Amino acid sequence: MKLILLGAPGAGKGTQAEILSEKLNIPTISTGNILRAAVKNGTPTGLKAKEFMDAGKLVPDEVIIGIIHERLAEPDCSNGYILDGVPRTVAQAEAIEKAGIIFDAVVSIEISDDEIINRMGGRRVCESCGSSYHVKAAPPKRDGICDNCNGKLIQRKDDAPETVKARLEVYHKETEPLKDFYAERGLLKSVENSGIAETTERILSVLGK
Repeated sequence: MKLILLGAPGAGKGTQAEILSEKLNIPTISTGNILRAAVKNGTPTGLKAKEFMDAGKLVPDEVIIGIIHERLAEPDCSNGYILDGVPRTVAQAEAIEKAGIIFDAVVSIEISDDEIINRMGGRRVCESCGSSYHVKAAPPKRDGICDNCNGKLIQRKDDAPETVKARLEVYHKETEPLKDFYAERGLLKSVENSGIAETTERILSVLGK
């Protein structure tokens, strides 16, 4: 089963990727992780990526695709994989297609912008031990104080409403067009986000699992 997970930032892609990876017994390929691994291992494409990163530039699409290609050729991907975080644009999707990388399905996790802003805006992280909380869904016993180490709970910059809104704008402009791209190829499966367990059930159901 070769999958792509699509969805806005905060839609729960990372969580679902972990669960599906275990249930379907296939690895999750996160671009950030494989990029770091390729750089660390000094692969030819990793060294190319490092040049751009050291210069403070964005790693170009062809280098990213090269690193994905290297990773998908490894033995643990022979039964399939879940791509998380790529493609981000139609140009990347076209490059992946040209590179001969194919997919069985593209699952888009649907959730409203308002819900994402509320969800991410409520996240709090302990600045001492890194434990995470949510003011509504998983509050600490004492307001603003970590249950585990009594550290102070803070809101990360990434979770501030204005940052989340900016990230959503980029998603709608650059990544959302991928839904049409894959719908035209008959690969798109849309699933409403409705709590972790139920969303997993829905994804497995549209995949016929």
